[in-house]
Amino acid sequence: MLKEQTIAFIGAGSMSEALLRGIVEAKLVRSLSVVVLNRHNRSRLDDLKAAYGIRVPETNDDAERQRLVREADIVVLAMKPKDVGAAMIEFRDALRPEQLLLSVVAGLSIDTIERLLGRVQPIVRTMPNTSSTIGLGATGIAFSSSVSAEQREMALQMLRAVGKAVPLEEGLLNVVTGVSGSGPAYVYYLMEAMIDAGVQGGLTEREARELVVQTVLGAAHMVESTGEDPAALRAKVTSPNGTTFAAIQHLESFRFRDGLVQAIGRAAARAGEMGDDIATSVLQQAKE
Repeated sequence: MLKEQTIAFIGAGSMSEALLRGIVEAKLVRSLSVVVLNRHNRSRLDDLKAAYGIRVPETNDDAERQRLVREADIVVLAMKPKDVGAAMIEFRDALRPEQLLLSVVAGLSIDTIERLLGRVQPIVRTMPNTSSTIGLGATGIAFSSSVSAEQREMALQMLRAVGKAVPLEEGLLNVVTGVSGSGPAYVYYLMEAMIDAGVQGGLTEREARELVVQTVLGAAHMVESTGEDPAALRAKVTSPNGTTFAAIQHLESFRFRDGLVQAIGRAAARAGEMGDDIATSVLQQAKE
């Protein structure tokens, strides 16, 4: 199904490369059925062409760029948020009403895209995270009402080529941003602190890093492989009055859990604020 489709990526950043790498290496599509557009960085396009065997425009000619988008079955919106307005103005007339648009632009809502186009369109809005670049992403995905069952399945195939994809109502994507979109940073922050503690206790930085990385990797695999609730696994290694018990009690004295829950809530709220800002900005660009 997906193998028969042609795909145009507008934007050549890391998330764009993650997706195209995933679908090409999984042989979900033929590499020559994928084209990547990026007006301002020709060397980047040449690198992607060499690495994945995909197509790129021969020139920066507007007519050629618009033709490539018009001919695609699926158009991936992967530009920076600040470039959305200009890109949609450039390609609005080239986009066909039945084409599937898949957006990886943070904060860009389905409603904003449809207002820019001036019509209803099959649109998939996604919120991936940076682990998608190594095939271990966690992505929330929402569909507009006009996305067909076939288009829905194709979008899920694409996103699952770079990790897990969870279909959700669009209104939950801000929460997804707080939980998994920003989530890798919380884990890195925890790892920083654990490494620092190890070094302060006498380990070398290399020793501490190796132990912490393996600990986090093992803990994640335990949750996934056993299917057990993290709270149950934590209880199994927390003996009354033992070392882990003492550490958890100390974290709770700093309201660690409450702080993390509130931090995720703040990230989700900020995602909503940024979405509003993007909508205001790109709709204003479209009017000018």
